[in-house]
Amino acid sequence: MDNKSDKVTLWTRQRFESLKELEEEGTIRIKKTHLEEKFEEITDYIASLYKWFVDAAEKMVPKPEDVEFPVWCSISQENMLRPTEDEIVYVLEVDKSEIIYFDGAKWDYVLNHHYVPNNKNDEYEYAKELENKGFPDSFSFMDEKTAHFYPQERKKVMDSWHRVFETDQWDIFRIQANIWEIRPEMIRDVLYSPDNANIKAYVEEYKSKYLT
Repeated sequence: MDNKSDKVTLWTRQRFESLKELEEEGTIRIKKTHLEEKFEEITDYIASLYKWFVDAAEKMVPKPEDVEFPVWCSISQENMLRPTEDEIVYVLEVDKSEIIYFDGAKWDYVLNHHYVPNNKNDEYEYAKELENKGFPDSFSFMDEKTAHFYPQERKKVMDSWHRVFETDQWDIFRIQANIWEIRPEMIRDVLYSPDNANIKAYVEEYKSKYLT
């Protein structure tokens, strides 16, 4: 029997079509095509950083073989992404052992190819180090075109990225959660915007079949 204390409620906003994929394929998984729809011309840039995340995260929570990218989740209803006209929100009950927690504020550093400081003093010292070396910022040695000139500087930045998984500042507005996939048994509710009658009808039919 499941122990409720080992379960956590998460919220994730996904494309409405994901509900159809769930019924047809049995799981919801994030593919590169989904990133292309969302990020368009910057997809390759984002995907490269997501792949770094995947490589690091699967050392903590094993990844199913066919999964490409993680499912981004909120840890609180208060801070979740709301449904839109063409996106729905899954309310999930997930086993703690399947969750990868990370600091969203630190992840912003990664998205911008910045060094993730250990604390304010470390941030200050690193800024001084860049200044002493004549670098205005980290872009010159993180850019793929010039990175080979600065292997040590690049390594220091990328080694710091692992701090995104340090969640000592537990705050619902900065801590996020990732899981590798959504399975039917995880779903406790599906939220939708009342503005789209077709989505409302489909979701309500799904809920009547599987969630009641």
